[in-house]
Amino acid sequence: MEIKKILNNNVVVTENDHNQEMVVMGNGLAFKKKVGQNVETSKIEKTFILKSAGISEKLSHLLQYTSEKYLDIASEVLDYAKSRLSYKLNDYLYIALTDHISFALTRYEQGIQFKNTLLYEVRKYYKQEYEIGLKAVEIIEHRTGATLDENEAGSIALHLVNSGISEENMELAVNVTEKINSILNIVKYHYNIEIDETTINYERFLSHLRFFVIRFIRNERIESTTDSFFYEQVITKYPKAFACTEKIATYLENEYGWGISSDEKLYLTVHIHRVTFRQQN
Repeated sequence: MEIKKILNNNVVVTENDHNQEMVVMGNGLAFKKKVGQNVETSKIEKTFILKSAGISEKLSHLLQYTSEKYLDIASEVLDYAKSRLSYKLNDYLYIALTDHISFALTRYEQGIQFKNTLLYEVRKYYKQEYEIGLKAVEIIEHRTGATLDENEAGSIALHLVNSGISEENMELAVNVTEKINSILNIVKYHYNIEIDETTINYERFLSHLRFFVIRFIRNERIESTTDSFFYEQVITKYPKAFACTEKIATYLENEYGWGISSDEKLYLTVHIHRVTFRQQN
């Protein structure tokens, strides 16, 4: 195998017999080596194939300021994820997950805790990805000694979910975007406002809508488990937001035959209230 690119002393880019670009790792693999020379196969410890164009360049940039050991950990996590998930994962996840692990461990060393505001939703709606996230935390602890919590497991799960969305096909991405825009337009017209897209509440609402739409497209229905008293409290407390939710429910039922559970209505109502609260007339 001929060296096509040197990412650092331990990581190089080459090609296999099928002309597929590969990243190979090993201690001192590129030490005193130049592009065009052969890889010492006896030193190879880890290999993975890149099918997406431009990923090796992004990896090269990433490895300028982080260790390849995080890439190695990310690769192990992704190997595990691929063996458990039915959908494909985008090659960019090697970069995103390496960067996330590096940043998470830096924060861990500094004693900075990160709270994942979508953790409850991830655990409830993306159980398989969350279980993989928990396994990833175990792998990280085994490899580094750092004990990360469920917030990091939830964040890793979200990386998997987002990667699966972009990798499934372009049609899905367009489908999701169109339906999110339709829902946002209903909210805008209901309140007669332009939503402030710079707020954290907007980002949370957008994330919720993305997962909400994908579940319906994939026919992943969620049964209602919300206590009826709590449900009635939300309706009473946020009547305008609930009226907006009912408009969204009617639209989705009429256009796509989607029936929304009480739980879904509850979460939509709370998110709509949060994202519009300070902008209402």
